[in-house]
Amino acid sequence: MSKKKYKILIVASSFYDDVTSKMIKSAEDELKKNNCSFKVFQVQGSLEIPTLISIKLKKEKYDGALALGCIIKGQTNHNEVIASTITSCLLNISITNLKPVGNAVLSCINLKQAIARTKGSKNRAAEAVNAIISVLKNV
Repeated sequence: MSKKKYKILIVASSFYDDVTSKMIKSAEDELKKNNCSFKVFQVQGSLEIPTLISIKLKKEKYDGALALGCIIKGQTNHNEVIASTITSCLLNISITNLKPVGNAVLSCINLKQAIARTKGSKNRAAEAVNAIISVLKNV
């Protein structure tokens, strides 16, 4: 458990709501367990997540941010392009703002694979929360 109370921004895509709603709940549970406060915002798609995180970190006081979303492979490799772009943007936001930004935007082959990553030891939202906290503890 962290001793300092950190304030974390959560931005989640609502596109695959059945997946992201589970991820939001997992992130909230993990943040509560670590004595963190948080605020959740939703955007339509995963590509909009970095933009809102960037705006909120510039305008409001947060210790870190968490990106939650789900991208499912379609007929082309468009999912790989979107996931790579999001990852690059989130890392840039983190470095520019000197704040940890956890990336739990899933890039999966199918919905079954995405749902599996919202549970148990493969819970990407909880893993990303713990990654954020591990950085904050060292600052």
